Amino acid sequence: MKRFLMCEPKFFEVCYVINPWMEGNQGKVNSDLAKQQWNNLHDIVAKLASVELVEPIAGLPDMVFTANAGLIHKNDVLVSSFRHAERQPEAQHFAKFFASRGYRVLHLKEETIFEGAGDALFDSKRRLWFGSGIRSASHALEEIVAALKVEVHALELIDPHWYHLDTAFCPLPEGQAIAYEKAFSGASVNALDDAFGEDIIWVAETDAGNFACNAISIGQSIILHKASAELKSALKQRGFEVIETDVSEFLKAGGACKCLTLEI
Repeated sequence: MKRFLMCEPKFFEVCYVINPWMEGNQGKVNSDLAKQQWNNLHDIVAKLASVELVEPIAGLPDMVFTANAGLIHKNDVLVSSFRHAERQPEAQHFAKFFASRGYRVLHLKEETIFEGAGDALFDSKRRLWFGSGIRSASHALEEIVAALKVEVHALELIDPHWYHLDTAFCPLPEGQAIAYEKAFSGASVNALDDAFGEDIIWVAETDAGNFACNAISIGQSIILHKASAELKSALKQRGFEVIETDVSEFLKAGGACKCLTLEI
């Protein structure tokens, strides 16, 4: 059974701007609705997998986005080193959590920016896809390889709206994936096409804007905020069940279902 880490939105709000989705949304989060939406997502995930919680910390509103806590491989965790000062204090709390659970806590070089499973995703063949260009530094790739001894493929993100890889790319079982083409450089689109071929679904702009690629994949179930009829049909034809759950309050901060979870 898969296991996921989540963090209750006790202190979640939009009180600064570090990505384009936050623009104009400062002070506009409905806290009660956010909690309800988070609870709904938690309950859906908990029916399909095991869920563990990390304690939220006052003053760290984005800690709810646990995907950015680090990158886990077997019993190792590479704890994130955040680009923006507003999120940097999260790292020590996540490191303490992982250490208490018996993980070997690793860090990249002090000056290397790396934002965890937001920018590093394993596919079903255990290839690691690493996205840089907006948040994580490209040179982190070599350090990840050295630390975890895994096969890593580099992708370049070119649009600040798709600031993390998991906002524009989601590996699925059996070598399949969904992705948003305009988030990537031409070379990265070619790399994904070469690796996945007919098994990758390039989503439309509407689906991208609804964070359809920011999905949680558990077996044949795909949990996401919203998907068009066309995308749902394409996924159904490939044997997947799409589960939609409204996380619109979190979209105000630039995150959706996948951002709110970390597979551990």
